[in-house]
Amino acid sequence: MARRRLIGKVTSNQMMKTVVVQIDNSYRHPLYGKVVHRSRNYMAHDEKTCLPGDIVEIVESAPISKNKRWVVQNVVQRAVHVSE
Repeated sequence: MARRRLIGKVTSNQMMKTVVVQIDNSYRHPLYGKVVHRSRNYMAHDEKTCLPGDIVEIVESAPISKNKRWVVQNVVQRAVHVSE
């Protein structure tokens, strides 16, 4: 069985080895035709030390903890962080 893969933006990395990834989804409403925007947050296991703003690909996995069922596969694009 193929594992689901999603691409989204890291919104938080406050937890140890865990990041919160926001996945944005748009679809057209079946009756009214209006474009509906939805976003959902996933907790993902992170061994690659991602930072907020990074675009990452997450892949489904066996349950790691109560809320973690995804793993960061690779970093698609690093965020630009300016240090003062």
